[in-house]
Amino acid sequence: MRVLVLAGTGDGQAVAQALRASGLEVVESVAGRTAAARGRAVHEGVRVGGFGGADGLAAWLREHDVGAVVDATHPFAQRMTVNAVEACTRAGVPVARWVRPSWLERPDAASWLCVPDHAAAVRGAAGKGRVLLTVGRQELAAYRELHDVVARVTEPTAGWVTPNGWELVVARGPFDAAAEHDLMADRGVRVLVTKDSGGASTAAKLDAAATLGVQVVMITRPADPDGIPRLTDTDAAIRWASAALTAGPARPRPR
Repeated sequence: MRVLVLAGTGDGQAVAQALRASGLEVVESVAGRTAAARGRAVHEGVRVGGFGGADGLAAWLREHDVGAVVDATHPFAQRMTVNAVEACTRAGVPVARWVRPSWLERPDAASWLCVPDHAAAVRGAAGKGRVLLTVGRQELAAYRELHDVVARVTEPTAGWVTPNGWELVVARGPFDAAAEHDLMADRGVRVLVTKDSGGASTAAKLDAAATLGVQVVMITRPADPDGIPRLTDTDAAIRWASAALTAGPARPRPR
């Protein structure tokens, strides 16, 4: 039997590599929303695309002899996580959630404005000066009512029309603290709006914001489904996946 790693992030790639190195058979799957992800998939044999919701994923698990699933999707990929748990319950396949450290554990988080969603982030940022948005290209439309914005994305969205008063910066990280400091200082940024993606690879913007006195508006993570094992390092992922495969399939939930 094999392990399915729902990836699409650097964490997902690292988990898949660690599981393979331990001797497990792994299928790594990515949504393929960016050109970089699609290009990597072509060269490395990674599966690309959705499954067709929970029903489609449950069928895929059965058809491909999957004995364990590690959901290492982005902390804000809530729909994928919900579908993964539902599909695994139906197929009788154990599932665990890979969790990267939250930025809310940082000492400077006490000075941030933490909000539950994009609408609240707009309200929190409004009227405080130039805003740097690093929320992902799919969420930019929620911020159209802000009028002085620098929006950074990894690649432009087809058909996107940048509003008046906005600057679209197309760049792919990771960015170091000096680059983030220069971006904010040169653009006169007063507010940083971002999501609690966590981890170290994109945290330099928070260091720069702290140095420059830039207000941080942080969108907190959605809650993961209850009762799902949480993995925080690759050794734990290897132990969990190995044990899940050894134990064999659970009893599927009746439909």
